[in-house]
Amino acid sequence: MMDVQIDSKYYIELEEKYGAHNYHPLPVVLEKGRGVYVWDVEGKKYLDCLSAYSAVNQGHCHPKITETLAQQAHKLTLTSRAFYNNVLGEYEKFMTQLFGYDKLLPMNTGAEGVETAIKLARKWGYLKKGIPPNQAQILVCNKNFHGRTTTIISFSSDPTAKTNFGPFTPGFIEVPYNNIHSLENVLKNHHSTIAALLIEPIQGEAGVIVPDEGYLKNAYELCKKYNVLFIADEIQTGLGRTGKLLACDYENVHPDILILGKALGGGMLPVSAVLANDDIMLCIQPGEHGSTFGGNPLACKVAITSVQVIIEEHLSENAMKMGEMFREGLKAIQQKTDLIETVRGKGLLNAIVINEKKGVTAWDICLKFAENGLLAKPTHGNIIRLAPPLIINEEQINEALHIIEKSILPIK
Repeated sequence: MMDVQIDSKYYIELEEKYGAHNYHPLPVVLEKGRGVYVWDVEGKKYLDCLSAYSAVNQGHCHPKITETLAQQAHKLTLTSRAFYNNVLGEYEKFMTQLFGYDKLLPMNTGAEGVETAIKLARKWGYLKKGIPPNQAQILVCNKNFHGRTTTIISFSSDPTAKTNFGPFTPGFIEVPYNNIHSLENVLKNHHSTIAALLIEPIQGEAGVIVPDEGYLKNAYELCKKYNVLFIADEIQTGLGRTGKLLACDYENVHPDILILGKALGGGMLPVSAVLANDDIMLCIQPGEHGSTFGGNPLACKVAITSVQVIIEEHLSENAMKMGEMFREGLKAIQQKTDLIETVRGKGLLNAIVINEKKGVTAWDICLKFAENGLLAKPTHGNIIRLAPPLIINEEQINEALHIIEKSILPIK
C-alpha cells in the first residue's frame, strides 16, 4: 500500500470539506512558529507580517508566555465564576493599576469585550445619566470594525458583514470617522439619549486609517461636555502595536471604558478585558453579565505575563522605532513604482494601498509575498496590512522590505 503524502494541499482540502467557508485564507498551511517567523508543513520559512491580526505582538511561542501557560495548565485551568480562584484578583490588580482604572471585567474574545462595553454604557446611561428606558443610543463611526456578533454587525457599514443577517439591533447612530464637526452636531442634537461613543483610535480593518492629530482629544472633550462615555476599542491598536502602550496615549486620552484583547492572550489563548472606574463598572450587578471562561486562572496568568513581556522588553518603544524605519523603507519602494498609491500607519500597524488601475490586486501581491517568504493579507480589497510582531529587529525589517520590493517592482 502506497503512503499518502501529507502536504499543504491535503490540509487545505480537509478544511474545505469539513470546515465552514467563513474565511478565505492564503494557500499556506502553517505548522510551526518562533519569534517573527513561521514555517509551513513543507518546511518553508516565512516572515510573519500579520501577527494573527496583532494577537501575536510578543512573537510566536514566546518562551516566558509558554512557560507560564504550561505551569498554570498543570495546576488549575478553569473554575467558572461560581467560585473565587487565586489568580483572577492578582490579574485584576495588575491591569487596573497599570492602566489607571478601578475595575476590570474579564471576557474572552474581542467581540465579547465590545458587547460588554455596550451593555455597560447603556446601563450607566439609564442609572447615572437618566436616559429614559430603552432609549440609550451608542455613537459609532463609519467603516468601523468591532467584531461579527449580531449586535456589532448591526452598526457596521460593510455590506459583507450585514447582507442577509438581519433584522438588526437598533440603538446606534453612525458618524463619519475623523470628522469632529459631524460628531459635535450629533452630540449637540441628541446628547440626552446618547450613552457613549465607541471608537477605534486607528481603524485597522478599514485599512489602517490614522485620524488627524487632535481628533481623539477633541472627541474625548466633546464627550465630557455632553456627559457621554468615551469607549476606546484598543483590541488591535493596544498593547504596544502603535508605538505606545495604548494608541490613545498619543493624545493623552484616558477612555471612560477601555477594551483590550488580541495580544492580551500572548498568542496563546483568547483573553479580553473591559476596564472602567467604579461609577461605570458597578452599574452591572451579579447575574447581569458574565462568561464561564472569562477570568479563568489559565487566561489570567497568561495575560499577566503577556503584558509584562511587552513592558519589560520595551516592545512599545521598539514598535515606534521599527515602525518609522519600516514606513521610510516602504515609501522608498513607493518612489520606484506606481503600483503603491499610499503608505500609512503608526508604530508597527501599517498598510500600503495598491493602485487597482494597474490590473493587479492586493491578493495577487500577497500571493507573491508568500512565494518570496513573507505573509500578509489584504483588507478592504486593495489594501495590504503590514503588522509584524513587535519583537522585530532592524535586520528583519530590512528582510521584509527586501521581499516587498522584490515582489512588487517586477510587476508592470
